[in-house]
Amino acid sequence: MLAYPVPPPSEAAVRRLLDAVLGADPARSVRPVAEGGEHATWWAGPHHVVRFALDPDTGVRQRRERALRDLVRDRVGVAVPASAAAGEWADGLAFTVDTRLPGVSGELRRVSRRGEARLARMLRGLAGVTPREAAAIGLPEQPPRSMGELRARAEAAARRLAADGEFDGSPLPRPVPDTGARAVLHNDLKGEHLRIGSGGRVLGVLDWTDAAVGDPAEDIAGLALAIGAAAAARVAAAAGHGPVLRARGIALARHDTLIRLADRLYGDDDSPVPLLRAQRDRAWERS
Repeated sequence: MLAYPVPPPSEAAVRRLLDAVLGADPARSVRPVAEGGEHATWWAGPHHVVRFALDPDTGVRQRRERALRDLVRDRVGVAVPASAAAGEWADGLAFTVDTRLPGVSGELRRVSRRGEARLARMLRGLAGVTPREAAAIGLPEQPPRSMGELRARAEAAARRLAADGEFDGSPLPRPVPDTGARAVLHNDLKGEHLRIGSGGRVLGVLDWTDAAVGDPAEDIAGLALAIGAAAAARVAAAAGHGPVLRARGIALARHDTLIRLADRLYGDDDSPVPLLRAQRDRAWERS
């Protein structure tokens, strides 16, 4: 019986699979993707990326992601990857070969106001997915987070970070209650999942495996980490989200950045410290 997660495939195994599903190409370059750690992921030549599920649950999420991308592709105003091939690379373990999107990581290039407009259109498009459509592709329901529990953890983190010069001691945002709004969420809108072109245009959005139906403030919070609190608030307003929901998203982001940085510095999280500091600074900028 397999113990999950299983080891990721070797480079030779990746090449054999790509030859089988895309056609043999001795010149095809194959190399692991450095960004992100959720999947065993490889660049496959200049046009594709292949992702391997290392446990059955990840395979279920990949199949659900493909269905969601097809559903929203013409609604969100930004490119989303398309699958050139999909199947199983081992017994019960899925893979998908996706098209690569142009642009660079949002961690490397700032989003312009035109880019913000595209992100607003994306949020509007996701909000337009009906409950029946979301249920048909199996999107899970994600309950709203408790601001009280989050604040208690953030306060403890803030005290320790401030003592070590990792936080300036700014007052934590007031708790903002759940608004009751529900929408389809990308649910992982960090900078590395945004593809940015010249002039700060948002060309595409990657990695929809964490998508769910839940609190729209979560995607506002993700944008605050990726593009800054002020830009995230502008995007949310342009998407039609009211001031309470916008404030909740910024509050979630600010609490999260302190908790995650403290977990890395004082716990067992292995996220890059420079990235966590950059996300903290973006989330805590004046909005």
